[in-house]
Amino acid sequence: MTDTATQNVIAFQGEPGAYSHQACRHYRPQMEALPCRTFEDTIEAVRSGRAELAMLPVENSTYGRVADIHHLLPESGLHIIDEGFVRVRISLLAVPGTKLSEVSDAMSHPVLLGQCRGFLRRHAIRGMVGADTAGSALEVANRGERSLAALAAPLAGEIYGLEELASGIEDRQNNTTRFLVMAREPDFGRRTNAEGGTTMITSFVFRVRNIPAALYKALGGFATNGVNMIKLESYMVDGVFTATQFYADIEGHPEDAHVARALEELAYFTSSLNILGVYPADPLRAIQSQATAAE
Repeated sequence: MTDTATQNVIAFQGEPGAYSHQACRHYRPQMEALPCRTFEDTIEAVRSGRAELAMLPVENSTYGRVADIHHLLPESGLHIIDEGFVRVRISLLAVPGTKLSEVSDAMSHPVLLGQCRGFLRRHAIRGMVGADTAGSALEVANRGERSLAALAAPLAGEIYGLEELASGIEDRQNNTTRFLVMAREPDFGRRTNAEGGTTMITSFVFRVRNIPAALYKALGGFATNGVNMIKLESYMVDGVFTATQFYADIEGHPEDAHVARALEELAYFTSSLNILGVYPADPLRAIQSQATAAE
């Protein structure tokens, strides 16, 4: 597992030029990025030792959580060691020499198509569903048709030799995706983020015991101990309506006295509790909190 050939590799899902690839470049620029076909393949690359880390998207500020990720994380055997926020800037990419007026169709992932409706409507461009964003850019490059463009990250245009006809064309200018950096071994050490911030985030999943008001009682410990819970999501387990697992993010480190008390109370009312990771809060969290408070 410590082969030096893999110690500087970070895996991501998608083709080169995907937004996950962009996240790798931004948050781990010194590492070689390894593209993988699926999220499962990305996780397995780390588990098998082909990669040291994995970069996985978990939620988008416009479209919510990424499907399947919360099911995969608890079973992955990996641990969250960092988080990062990537601003989703969308470009219209075409073969070199193409004019915007020549483009009649734009290919991309359905989610990205939905983020550029205004631009596409203004320029009478039809949306075409592609497998993913970077894969659509590759398809446009391979087909070489001036009438067909791709909606993707500027990085995809750089990689596949496409020309940027328009940039920043997303309808919402604050569209951001949150990524988690995963590793084989946990890191519970206290550490600072890129700007020296000391706030730590603890992520965990749990299932409540089958007793009346179990969830209410389980969460009460966070309120009484002054722990800020910044995310709580539920999802079914194994397709059974009666089996529900919860994913949560809280501010603080498990060794903080008030966090330790809250987790102890939570454990009493749960049938399972699994800490997925302890890591520094991305600087963007503080910026977003300040913006929200100013509104």
